[in-house]
Amino acid sequence: MSKTDYYEVLGVGRDATEKDLKRAYRKVAAKYHPDRNPDDPKAEEKFKEASEAYEILSDSQKRGAYDQYGHAAFEQGGQGGGGFGGGGAGFGDIFGDVFGDIFGGGRRQRGPQPGRDLQYNLELTLEEAVHGVKKTIKIPTDVDCDTCDGSGSKDGSKPETCGTCNGHGQVRMQQGMFAVQQACPSCHGRGSVIKDPCYSCRGTGQKEVEKSLSVTIPAGVDTGARVRLSGEGEASPNGGPTGDLYVMVHVREHKIFERDGKNLYCNVPVSIVDAALGGEIEVPTLDGKVKLKIPSETQSGKMFRLRGKGVVDLRGGSAGDLMCRMQVETPVKLNKEQVEILEAFRDSLEGDKNSPRKKSWFDDVKSFFAGE
Repeated sequence: MSKTDYYEVLGVGRDATEKDLKRAYRKVAAKYHPDRNPDDPKAEEKFKEASEAYEILSDSQKRGAYDQYGHAAFEQGGQGGGGFGGGGAGFGDIFGDVFGDIFGGGRRQRGPQPGRDLQYNLELTLEEAVHGVKKTIKIPTDVDCDTCDGSGSKDGSKPETCGTCNGHGQVRMQQGMFAVQQACPSCHGRGSVIKDPCYSCRGTGQKEVEKSLSVTIPAGVDTGARVRLSGEGEASPNGGPTGDLYVMVHVREHKIFERDGKNLYCNVPVSIVDAALGGEIEVPTLDGKVKLKIPSETQSGKMFRLRGKGVVDLRGGSAGDLMCRMQVETPVKLNKEQVEILEAFRDSLEGDKNSPRKKSWFDDVKSFFAGE
């Protein structure tokens, strides 16, 4: 057909790899496809030309002959043996090879199809996520009808071979130069039809039930984790394996603790007296209260670490830590005597000696306004 150089037709160099050829053919074929260019004979000609070029260049033996003899290798009596579509793959094979990974190959997967997977969203408290828990969940699911054993037919009858597709489950439709296979509209791909449906499932072969399942949540899970329950999904519509159930975990926010990986964080209020003089306070953990010693001159924001009071790693190893962030509280609702005590205390302070951060902060402010 074509006398134009095959490499020029596809827009590639003579050193093009198989991958380059396939990519180039996809681009040209998609551009000049007859469905995109109806009533355009030139586009159809370019489409056929590109297909011819790819059919030759994608075959290493034919490509070698073309590189040596040019188009003469495929003319009557030439060295290549057979013209376009003669001894090699037909156009249908080429089109399926190049576009099959996009459109699914056009081949129907035979045999029973597995049931669909299901998802269940499970909300946990932080305590449950950290320590692990066993939960009972109830899910609606489709199972084989116990009246007809999943056949969909009334007792004493059975499905009949579909007359439209003769049991193949697919029908072939011809459109121009293309033949397309699709699921049979009569049996929806099953290959059989039910003339006398089961009264319980109305011919579907399945019915919805609610079942209880026990789910073991391991210690250390976090939001986004999922637990797979094999075979607890939907039943197959035609006798295949049952799907799986995925339990998706969501951990609720906690009133006291924040989680960051294996570590927990909490804000601990401490009185100004304990912060200044030091002392011992109680702090909460997920395992109960513990004593924490506060050194004198503790500033607000100071972090104290309680080792091993965090979260156990799902992958093993030691537990994380609990980080306690001090929040020094200013006293409120003071009585007259307390006000007098604080005023006397303020008068006793010796400026920068008792407030070192105050001096450094004012020095920084002065430098800022001075442009230093």
